[in-house]
Amino acid sequence: MHALAALAVRLNGSGRWHAEQAWLGHRTENVLIEVEGGRIKSLTEGVRAPHDAVALRGWTVPGLANTHSHAFQRLLRGEVESGGGDFWEWRARMYAFTEWDPADYFNHARLVFREMLEAGITAVGEFHYLHEHGNELGIALIDAAREEGIRITLIDACYLRGGLDGRPLEPEQQTFSDGDADSWARRVGELKEADGVRIGAAIHSVRAVDPESMRIVATWAREHKAPLHIHLAEQPAEVEECLRVEGCTPVELLQREGILGPDLTAVHAIHVNARDISLLGDNEVSICACSTTERDLGDRVGPLTALADAGCPLTVGSDSNAVIDMLEEARGLELDQRRASGRRVLHEPEELLSAVTVNGMRALGWDAGELRVGMLADFITLEQPRGQWRELTPAYLVYGFSGHDVTNVVVGGEAVVQR
Repeated sequence: MHALAALAVRLNGSGRWHAEQAWLGHRTENVLIEVEGGRIKSLTEGVRAPHDAVALRGWTVPGLANTHSHAFQRLLRGEVESGGGDFWEWRARMYAFTEWDPADYFNHARLVFREMLEAGITAVGEFHYLHEHGNELGIALIDAAREEGIRITLIDACYLRGGLDGRPLEPEQQTFSDGDADSWARRVGELKEADGVRIGAAIHSVRAVDPESMRIVATWAREHKAPLHIHLAEQPAEVEECLRVEGCTPVELLQREGILGPDLTAVHAIHVNARDISLLGDNEVSICACSTTERDLGDRVGPLTALADAGCPLTVGSDSNAVIDMLEEARGLELDQRRASGRRVLHEPEELLSAVTVNGMRALGWDAGELRVGMLADFITLEQPRGQWRELTPAYLVYGFSGHDVTNVVVGGEAVVQR
């Protein structure tokens, strides 16, 4: 698998692009984007296209961030949509898709990451806990991402137990575990960052990691200045078990153990109370909403508006990859809140655009998500609505487009999608 990295797209390109319309925090036209060494060197508004610049016809915006993905679960699409059930029954069926040969996983991940790129995603947070082959499947994910030209933050998850009461892992979960957190840290320490590759850390959940081990994972992440993620309060059963065993909610447990902080991204955060929301907001914890997956699993709707109001940056992710479309995730965040509250426009379009760009990039550890001098040169272009010329607005972008409208994708100054 290591030899495949030699084929990687090098994300340090140089060149010039001319955007018909672009979003630079404001709408503007005829923008010359000059890139050097994979970063934006200059942005000049209101100029004619030089003969040597690549023409970007349509709307050019920052590349999209997919903050939470499980690439292997892409295989479940269309396979678990009959027979009823709940999250736990879905999980039992999901375990049938967790055993992979490294070469097969590389090929599968390439297809998933290509689908992401074609939908305008320029960076993915791959929440990884398939450890049957040590680091081989993680390396397969890294090599697949580098082959396709998408940035990857490999968020390697510690997974040690079957529940908060300390019960052992189920047979299907055994390959997720390193045995203890120190062994996890040693293995993850062998993974190497590279061009377009970051290594992050995850506490899989309060169910799967005991408090002492949580502290080891968080310490490793903070010593390495790595992103730290966790599945949090997706199901009421997790909250109920935590109250019974630890005498507090999952959020309160994380606060007690010193895990909360602005470097933490909590995925889901659906079943949280007012005190939980206050703790998450006070600690500026990022929240990753995965609307399409949460609908698919019957996860209910979390209090995202309250979390944002408390001070939590919002991000979005494709999670199970039942759908790969970050614009759908962005508008889904708002539309689900509307149905839960009976009110409209709880999140302004600019806020939703930030969730799918700069907030997500920060949660993954990338200096991207904005078209600004000095930032990584990651941007995408979407074609205009058929038969009409429209002015670029965040509202029309979020509510009027999908990933299928993407025509051009540039990552690190390299053109990786051109239609």
